Amino acid sequence: MFEFVLEAGNRPFAIALGLMLGIAVLEGTMTLLGAGLSDAIDSMLPDLDGDADVDIGPDISDVNGSGADFGDASIDHVEVGSPNALSRLLGWLCVGKVPVLILLVAFLTMFGLTGLIVQSMVQGFLGFLLPSSLASIPAVIVAVPSVRFIGNGLSKLIPKDESTAVASDTFIGRVATITIGTARKGEPAEAKLTDRHGQTHYVMVEPDSAGETFETGTDVLLIEQDGPRFVAVRNTNAALTDN
Repeated sequence: MFEFVLEAGNRPFAIALGLMLGIAVLEGTMTLLGAGLSDAIDSMLPDLDGDADVDIGPDISDVNGSGADFGDASIDHVEVGSPNALSRLLGWLCVGKVPVLILLVAFLTMFGLTGLIVQSMVQGFLGFLLPSSLASIPAVIVAVPSVRFIGNGLSKLIPKDESTAVASDTFIGRVATITIGTARKGEPAEAKLTDRHGQTHYVMVEPDSAGETFETGTDVLLIEQDGPRFVAVRNTNAALTDN
């Protein structure tokens, strides 16, 4: 059996299986040392998402002659980038859903095993081995869809990372409570709010009008962001809470 695997027609498949075992050993070793080979490879992959480029122009008020007035703002052009061929192929193979090292191991395993099975059947029926280049064709035909099948299966089992990071502009419309000091126009005070994930944030708040003041403990409604500080009005509606 060992001699059969090492014959000239089987070398690509033997090499593929050897690489698969080598990758598994290397990944295990690096994981024990605290360095993930899979993460390093994933970080080098291209972004699979298309980019959207929207350019807002200053001076169109009618669209398609319909008389619809949009004021001073208009859209000059919208360019939506689409994934290139490589990105589409990687997406089809579930790259980004499953660590690429797992997909590589799956391809090497299926390519190597399929090639050896094909050569074994040919030798059994015809008494000789196919040239490795010819035997590689059915091996690739089987291996590539197998990678997609395995990737789709594993993507349902691998837990998704959910980020709870939020942009500060999402705080607009939320209720905050003044925690330290008294807020006046031009003199912000610290306020506490809770985002949609239940996380607490502390922001600097000042009133919308010059004559307004917010004492400690006052509930306010954030209506605008002005750089690092927020403009707010007093919350007079008890139904508006972050709870």
